[in-house]
Amino acid sequence: MNRLPASLQHRLEQLAREALGNGFRLADARPVAGGDINTALQLQGAGRERLFLKLRKAADAAMFAAEADGLTALARCDAIRVPAVLGHGDEGEHAWLLLEWLDLSPLRDTAHACRAGEALAAMHRQEGAHFGWTRDNFIGATPQANPAYEAWPRFFVEQRLRPQLALAARRGFGGELQRHGEQLCKNTAALFLGEQPRPSLLHGDLWGGNIAVLADGTPVLYDPACYFGDREADLAMTELFGGFPLAFYAAYRAAWPLAPGFETRKPLYNLYHVLNHLNLFGQGYLSQAERMARQLARTLLR
Repeated sequence: MNRLPASLQHRLEQLAREALGNGFRLADARPVAGGDINTALQLQGAGRERLFLKLRKAADAAMFAAEADGLTALARCDAIRVPAVLGHGDEGEHAWLLLEWLDLSPLRDTAHACRAGEALAAMHRQEGAHFGWTRDNFIGATPQANPAYEAWPRFFVEQRLRPQLALAARRGFGGELQRHGEQLCKNTAALFLGEQPRPSLLHGDLWGGNIAVLADGTPVLYDPACYFGDREADLAMTELFGGFPLAFYAAYRAAWPLAPGFETRKPLYNLYHVLNHLNLFGQGYLSQAERMARQLARTLLR
């Protein structure tokens, strides 16, 4: 058993008792998958109840507060499921987020993939009054600012691309990346001529590791970076790291067809995430980021 500090264990047991309505007592805490940037633990009670716990250093408590906010927002969509938030905070050296435990399977089955595509379209139909969010949050471990904007291209340039490019420059990634990146920022609006995206509720970090299904096929989303934005941004990211089953995309498009020009705008949205990976994980993503920025800049000059 991984030992938790006594004060933290007491707080978690208290929250679990309130949520489960029983006398939860921690019997075991074991590492599980889901800890790319956090420590992830399965908490097992003496009565075999299970919960999911994320840990970081105490200074990062704002990350878990933002994640809890995103999960709460996604939970309002009846078409999907998210792990229920039981609590979050900091105790001693640790920031923590306590969630419902769900038994999950990968999104592979055709019927399940269709249901997930339809559910995402339903989620995207939840709209905000403007682009942005009610608070700033994080994309991975990188701060993500979400002030209100009326114009989507301006929001994406000023609050997504420029901050990542500036961070890359501070970390020594200049030259071609910055040259093409600046050209792209100046001309991004040209990709939206005749198009007026609506401010849809986005997951914000929708790669294959952040979606799964329950045994009955209910789609489950987690690890969000929510904001109101162009729904194409979520769809684009689903294709960035391997893609989802083809049935997912067919079901989404049947539920809500995409606007013309998506294939041209898709690399714009994915450049944001590649830049973030460059800033988080380093040099290995530089050539991909340079290539994407160069190709997008050239597309805009045609």
